[in-house]
Amino acid sequence: MEKRRFLGVCLLVAVLVLRAAVLGRGDDGGRLLDPGKLEMFVDELPDMPRMRGYGVAEGGKLVAGNLTIGMYETMWKFHRDLPATRVFAYGTSKETATVPGPTIEAMQGVPTYVTWTNHLPPRHFLPWDPTLTAAAPGSGHSGSDGHSLAWFTAGFAATGPRFSSPAAYEYPNQQPPGNLWYHDHAMGLTRVNILAGLLGAYRVASPAEEAALNLPSGEAFDRNLVLFDRDFLADGSLFMNRTGNNPSVHPQWQPEYFGAVVVANGKAWPYLRVRRRRYRLRILNASNARFFRLSLSGGLRFVHVASDSVYLARPVPTRAFLLAPSEIADVVVDFAESGNATAIVLRSDAPAPYPGDPGDKAETVPVMKFVIDDDDDALSTEPDTSSVPARLTSPSQYAKPDAREAVLTRRIAMYEYTKEGTDEPTHLYLNARSYMDPVTETPREGTSELWDVINLTDDNHPLHVHLALFVALEQRSLRDVDDLKECMMARGSGGGGADACGLERHLAGGRKHVVPKQERGWKNVFKVRPGTVTRLLVRFRPLSPPDSRRFPFDVAAGPGYVYHCHILDHEDNEMMRPMKIVR
Repeated sequence: MEKRRFLGVCLLVAVLVLRAAVLGRGDDGGRLLDPGKLEMFVDELPDMPRMRGYGVAEGGKLVAGNLTIGMYETMWKFHRDLPATRVFAYGTSKETATVPGPTIEAMQGVPTYVTWTNHLPPRHFLPWDPTLTAAAPGSGHSGSDGHSLAWFTAGFAATGPRFSSPAAYEYPNQQPPGNLWYHDHAMGLTRVNILAGLLGAYRVASPAEEAALNLPSGEAFDRNLVLFDRDFLADGSLFMNRTGNNPSVHPQWQPEYFGAVVVANGKAWPYLRVRRRRYRLRILNASNARFFRLSLSGGLRFVHVASDSVYLARPVPTRAFLLAPSEIADVVVDFAESGNATAIVLRSDAPAPYPGDPGDKAETVPVMKFVIDDDDDALSTEPDTSSVPARLTSPSQYAKPDAREAVLTRRIAMYEYTKEGTDEPTHLYLNARSYMDPVTETPREGTSELWDVINLTDDNHPLHVHLALFVALEQRSLRDVDDLKECMMARGSGGGGADACGLERHLAGGRKHVVPKQERGWKNVFKVRPGTVTRLLVRFRPLSPPDSRRFPFDVAAGPGYVYHCHILDHEDNEMMRPMKIVR
């Protein structure tokens, strides 16, 4: 059987492409649930099922793992007092499928083969908008990346124009140890399929590298936290508004989805019993559009050890931090620093949408509670021998960012288009082009580029580039951004038209924003502030060893890769562009 190679290196997501359903529409009938009716902190935080992405041969040698993970329509309990909810979920069977799906635990350098099987019904239970460029039946496919037009329905009855064959997907896992996630990526349907539950965490471990760090380890003390927001009807159904903000243009699409209920590992406002010791928390924001600005009650601090999929050079302590959709913060929290407190609440005070209007004060909302229990025999009483080292990676371990290695500079402009008379958004483009327009970005494998990302919108856009890692070098505010936007939109130009519209003049005297210390390493998602130019050093080559120039597969094969805003509602409405790697 031919194997379809998917890159673990540098990808935030192990992208699964499918078309769950394209014929049905959600029914908004019923009464919207008042979230105040649900008591907080009554459900224990689940640890999602863990699937080992490798095998162990005789003598303890690690060998490639073979997994089969299906997509099922099933029922899931989000809260003790809420009726079971209809969801789409990943699992080894309908009975064991969970939201989020199982955590795949891979080993660095050991391939994981996954056969993804689609058992979803022909009709979606959530509303979808047929006026968007969407997954539609058609007639390969990059050997190392998921593609939004490579979806498939149950039994491969219909497939996308970029789908190749129903074979196992290969994840080489040759990148440095770190955190990723997998989710549906079907064109025009990503927001509804993830909202329905098709997402899960993916870890790559390297015991040889990580043991010396002595960070908290083991299932009890090293936990994934997958956060998202949802709305429900009183009968437990997921609620997604089926009326668009511009119904004459898009009958269902809304610019952003926000829910009033915060969910962690599939439970609304759960609790976790902990000891007074260190815990490692790998926190993923899997929301459609909500940003979380996280803090802990009692002034307890986070110590960041990694950002997205890569370890930081040194740990960074914070009292609060901002997490955009698809970002991952890998932190250590020491509950021994909680004094006499018996409970610590993880909370968020980020406005929605983010950053909101100037002067707006966001409400602080709970996310989950840590219950500090010194007496429960069910919790481990072993002494805490973990620590956080002064240095996490050596200077020679990973490539050091150096802007001088860039072979060219690209301009990437972010646009939002509105309906005349209402000023309501209709769609969003990168470089004034739709997703279906021909490829304009053709980086060469083994090189690095500077990308100047010009955000001409009022939103903060978490930019994600498939295949590549990047470092944010600087972020500067534009002056008279409306004047620049008017000029560039009148020219119908991409980022290349910025110079003709006086980009440097608009940057002169603009505020320079400090990149937070915990975000100064290699990342695969970065928050592009509204009205700014963000300079990224984008690396189209492996991170380790530092002198590597080639990926362990043919990156030039197939239709290529994508880069996009990871606000799912924006991504689904064309804020995504194709990218072709050349050799």
